[in-house]
Amino acid sequence: MKLEVANKSSPDTYWVATIVTTCGQLLLLRFSGYGDDRKADFWCDVMTAELHPVGWCSQNNKTLQPPEDNVYLRKAIKEKYSDWTDFLIQDLTGSRTAPANLLEGPLRGKNTVDLIVEGSVMEVRDLTDPSLYWAVRVAQNVGGRLRLRHVGLQDDAHDTWLFYLDVRLRPLGWAQENRLSLEPPAELRGLKSALEWQEALEAARSEAQQNPLPLEVFKDHADLTKHSFRAGMKLEMVSPSEPFHICPVSVTQVYNEHYFQVTVDDLTQEATPLSLVCHSESPGILPVQWCLKNGIGLERPRGYLSQDFDWADYLKQSGTETAPDACFPDAWQSRGFAKDMWLEAVNPVRPTEVCVAQITQVRGRLLWLRLEGLPKSVPECIVDVESMDIFPVGWCETNAYLLTPPLKPVCQQQKKIAVVQPEKQLAPPQPVETIPLNLCEPVAMDTGSANGRYCCSRIYVNHRCFSGPYLNKGRIAELPQAVGPGKCTLVLKEVLSMLINAAYKPGRVLRELQDVEDQHWDCHEETLKAKYKGKTYRSSIRIVRLAEQIPDFCRKVCVKLQCCPNLFSPVQVTDQCPENCSMQTKTKYTYYYGKKKKLSKPFGGEESLEAKPTRRRKKRKAIFVQKKRRSSAVDYTPAGSPQDSDEDEDEDDLMLQSGSEEGTSSEPREDHTDTSSVEVANSRPRRAVTLRRATHTGVASSSREGPESRRRSTRSLSYNQESKYHPPKRQEMQVECSEAECQLVLERNPLEWSVEDVVTFITSTDCAALAKIFQEQDIDGQALLLLTLPTVQECMELKLGPAIKLCHQIERVKVAFYAQYAN
Repeated sequence: MKLEVANKSSPDTYWVATIVTTCGQLLLLRFSGYGDDRKADFWCDVMTAELHPVGWCSQNNKTLQPPEDNVYLRKAIKEKYSDWTDFLIQDLTGSRTAPANLLEGPLRGKNTVDLIVEGSVMEVRDLTDPSLYWAVRVAQNVGGRLRLRHVGLQDDAHDTWLFYLDVRLRPLGWAQENRLSLEPPAELRGLKSALEWQEALEAARSEAQQNPLPLEVFKDHADLTKHSFRAGMKLEMVSPSEPFHICPVSVTQVYNEHYFQVTVDDLTQEATPLSLVCHSESPGILPVQWCLKNGIGLERPRGYLSQDFDWADYLKQSGTETAPDACFPDAWQSRGFAKDMWLEAVNPVRPTEVCVAQITQVRGRLLWLRLEGLPKSVPECIVDVESMDIFPVGWCETNAYLLTPPLKPVCQQQKKIAVVQPEKQLAPPQPVETIPLNLCEPVAMDTGSANGRYCCSRIYVNHRCFSGPYLNKGRIAELPQAVGPGKCTLVLKEVLSMLINAAYKPGRVLRELQDVEDQHWDCHEETLKAKYKGKTYRSSIRIVRLAEQIPDFCRKVCVKLQCCPNLFSPVQVTDQCPENCSMQTKTKYTYYYGKKKKLSKPFGGEESLEAKPTRRRKKRKAIFVQKKRRSSAVDYTPAGSPQDSDEDEDEDDLMLQSGSEEGTSSEPREDHTDTSSVEVANSRPRRAVTLRRATHTGVASSSREGPESRRRSTRSLSYNQESKYHPPKRQEMQVECSEAECQLVLERNPLEWSVEDVVTFITSTDCAALAKIFQEQDIDGQALLLLTLPTVQECMELKLGPAIKLCHQIERVKVAFYAQYAN
């Protein structure tokens, strides 16, 4: 629908907006001119915002123009149209506007269903006589499904359930206006005297005058079309008393052009007629031979002697005619229903009960439903596709009504979804499958609770808060300030997706999110995706559904990601964070130093490495290995921390085990190799001298090294297998560089460096221009030692040249660290 919305920046001016979606009294709007672009969508509250139907400005001499501060919108419109008026004529042609009564007055911000409150009074038509009505009071409104109690009765023994769009319902006074009878149903008249019934009716009328039911409730009722049935015609119909089979019926009376009466055929002597008032659109009425054409068994009339029912013989014996096909609605309109679909349906035996139901077959307009969870076996019930007693999955949950759960699990075997494996440091890798989500579990809740339990207001992304070791602070700063309002699961899914995309390694964050759960949460599983280096990973994450559980969920996710508990939260942090998180460093919770890691495969020299060639090796060699190695001392160059190595191995295992890759990666996978040492060794061969001198005493012999240095040697050798080591001449080594230029002596352990210390060091090198990036991303000493060329290129968005230059300086710190402090 289209609305005219006040411009906040320009008083007394308005612009046209389209309603994108609604959430209670909240509207998501998009200004005309944006087309399908959702970047400028905004929420507003119908109760507080200044909204008007289209045409209001022209009637009240108000100006229609785009917001003055929205340069993008004005430019986009002016490129195609010379005048705002021309654009509006084009945009509004054929569109709908919101009714004025929904934007102002007592109906403002309310849905039609919400107008029907408990105690509202209306009139209902009798089942057997279309000229007979009686007043009923609404005892309960469940999403438009009304529990009605006849005026004059106090208990619920004779309550009736009808959907508010049922044509039997009319506003109070409708029978009197159309000169119809207003009497209680025949089966209830004996419960009270005529005077008591009349007194109860007068009291209901007086009550309804004080709180009248708006007529808008009935505006969506379908208009009845004229029928062409005649008395004596035969047809087939779903049994009105037992909707489990189809039986022959006869038109026994025609009341007027809209209503006629059908009676179930019964040939026994003591037969009690079972009649029902119908109209041309009544669900369940079918032409003769419909069952035969659809392969459905037709129930024989009671008292019919022959075992095999034949319409030709039956019509001949009774001397009647069939109703022509033209009398019936479209008998083949299935509305897209199909076998094995699930829905929620009213139990025809107990209308108070709504059950989980599965469609077992579809024939034309009719559906056969198997109801789950009933204590006694009930045959498959038959409903029309237009029935008002069937609802989509989730209807009961949305309307806080108890759904009868199945007695046994009904979900079929689901396909495995590849997920991110747990960390090797925590547990051995095991294949993980998503737990099949049983959509049909009962929802234990208070039936009177509001639907707002499943909707939340906003979840704020507090950019100033500590982002932790997993999340890129620069990417966090680019996220919107808030997400919502809306359904809890949708808002949280959007927030988690943004956090995954803001991570240094999205797959790692996805893996961490798998472990966030609490047995007290009411959860719903959502499949989230992470893209990293051209590959896509999927994992099922449990997300809370209730608004009151969101703060706890957000906090536990933040704790799992080792960031400030207020990084994303329902509470907005404006100035100082209550957690004082600005004092934290990037690696406060990172304790990799001193850990012993196991190699994925034993060291076996060059031959064992050459047995498993990869595309990465060839590609990297083509890019970086342009000169022969000057010294074998490169073999002892430390390449990142053990934790970094294990993370790379984990990710490789992911790519091999998950099987959830989308397409073929355009980038080669990591091969347990820190490339920074290789790149520096080739671009600056003089470093061989430094490495040789730094490692000459106690480090240069692999026989005296433990498995730690062997693993580092393995990673460097993986790039050196095809260019064999040729020792350079001593004179050449001395000419390469001076010791003062290459040797770095650290006054303090880099593991203890703060962000300021790192910035100071980078500033003192020839990469001083990049110091600001280290400041923005809170990179301290521990994080500095984890940096590799791929990480630098991706997270700092540097080109190859500056990245190699920076990695050289980082490598100097790593070499000095291992020489001075590693032992």
